[in-house]
Amino acid sequence: MTTTKETCAMNQVDSIVDASRRLAAALVPGDLDRTLERITAAAVDVLPEVEHASITVKHADGRLETVAPTGEVILELDAAQYELREGPCYEAAVDTDHVTAPDLTHDVRFPRYARVALAAGVRAQAGIRLFEAPTSDGALNLYSSETGSFSDLGALGELFTHQSAMALSYARQVSQLQEALQTRQLIGQAVGVTMERFTLDEARAFSFLMRISQDTNVKLRTVAERLLAERTT
Repeated sequence: MTTTKETCAMNQVDSIVDASRRLAAALVPGDLDRTLERITAAAVDVLPEVEHASITVKHADGRLETVAPTGEVILELDAAQYELREGPCYEAAVDTDHVTAPDLTHDVRFPRYARVALAAGVRAQAGIRLFEAPTSDGALNLYSSETGSFSDLGALGELFTHQSAMALSYARQVSQLQEALQTRQLIGQAVGVTMERFTLDEARAFSFLMRISQDTNVKLRTVAERLLAERTT
């Protein structure tokens, strides 16, 4: 005979299995921008109690930026946290791995931001560190109008973070490959222009561009972009 405790455990396992299947379907490989949008959409669809989501990216210069918000109100709430330097999404992006605020009405950590959130109808919030990279860090922001939400994200939250990190890793590789291909095409076009302008063969034209890059301490891609821009003006 199955006990109540065993039934609850089985239901939890079934929930995680179902969430894993839905995440796998939602977070299909793609480019970086599309992957970020899929992550926030999946957070609303898969994680319980989530009504809106966004991602905060902290750039190398310290600048904070909101990407892939699921609603316009989230842009305003994220901006308020950046300005006040206070709030779950701000903390998760700049300092702590995970921050939960199940009851913003009585949360003494964020007194100024809480007033802004409550005025917008948000009563609970969570920030989850999503990725760390050499040039940027990112946190997933979760919003709910229900007090008590996000008290315990548990295994489902860990599963979501893991799946999202895998999707982001793939997306970054795709973006890097696309950038490398674009750079190669730009340099190839610049070599062609140099060959035509100075009557040089391909090897000498490439060496000419390399010398400019070295002498000016400017990346070869930038040299190529400037040369092609001059040609079109």
